[in-house]
Amino acid sequence: MKELRSFGWYAARISPHLPREAFQPVPGRLWGGAVYLTIIMSSILLITIVDLHWWINVLLAFVLGFSFAGIGFLGHEILHGSVVRTPWLRNVLGAIALWPLCTGPKLWRKWHNIEHHVHTQHEETDPDAWASLEQFYQRPYMKWVYKLPMWFRSTISFTCFSLTFTVHSLRMFFRYVREFKQRARLKVITQLVLPWSTWIGLLVLIGFEKWLFAFLIPLLIANFILIAYISTNHRLNPLVPVNDPLANTLTVTVPKWVDVLHFNFSYHTEHHLFPAMNPKYYPLVKKEIKKRWPDRYHELSLFKALLTLWKTPRIYYKAKELIDPHRGHVYGSLGNGLDPNQIKVKKLK
Repeated sequence: MKELRSFGWYAARISPHLPREAFQPVPGRLWGGAVYLTIIMSSILLITIVDLHWWINVLLAFVLGFSFAGIGFLGHEILHGSVVRTPWLRNVLGAIALWPLCTGPKLWRKWHNIEHHVHTQHEETDPDAWASLEQFYQRPYMKWVYKLPMWFRSTISFTCFSLTFTVHSLRMFFRYVREFKQRARLKVITQLVLPWSTWIGLLVLIGFEKWLFAFLIPLLIANFILIAYISTNHRLNPLVPVNDPLANTLTVTVPKWVDVLHFNFSYHTEHHLFPAMNPKYYPLVKKEIKKRWPDRYHELSLFKALLTLWKTPRIYYKAKELIDPHRGHVYGSLGNGLDPNQIKVKKLK
């Protein structure tokens, strides 16, 4: 691993070469949210009031799932302040965008904006970082899981993508809720209870069969899409003592039309350099990074990144490598010997 630099070090060298408008909010992004919101409300209403054939309900469930994910990506953008800057409006719009995912804006800003972005891939302080070998030995359930064959673990892990965001969001609620002062804590609790009350109320109103297509299946689909991105953001990168986005973050590539639907969420290294910049301008940031530090920049297609995740374990060994503890198999991480085109394994001595 080359010498680590802070995200501010990189940002200071790139900022002068970017247009002034790149650092301004872009309210026009809300039109995309309006489209997603219209699709969501129309699809739920259609499932609710019309007795459709099951395959049409399945099709609408997929449309809803993709829309839940899409508006969730916009919510992420909004709550970083890159769409609107007025705090109350940012929080209201963020709450609406994350409503299908049942995650409140106040918790999200604490968990994601503050803790994750400030401490990215730090072994102890990043709430999204995976376990080190030392932490592995302190968690009995992980010892049991890693006795299973890797192909089986990967199958279970990828299947659980459909639940992971929701489960992790609830974990973050219980992790951080006590850190808020009493008044703020009440807001965090309210922002959790209201979305869930809405969806449970819908269940009572329309019955389980229609609710399955109107919310549950879409939520599982949205979870899978979100985690397909989130799992590749950092999990192939090393743990680091310095928050260096070129070392600890991966940008994935997807077709252009997917970037349009997902608000450029694929540009994740760029996002960690300029989290408050609207993703509309991330292609310009990417160009500047590759011009200056092409050997430090990590970029894979989303498919290749997911395939590499499938073939490697998720326990860190000495921060820079990944290890399958029971087999003593050690793999590199990005920038530290991991070649996604030819994954090599060495035996722990």
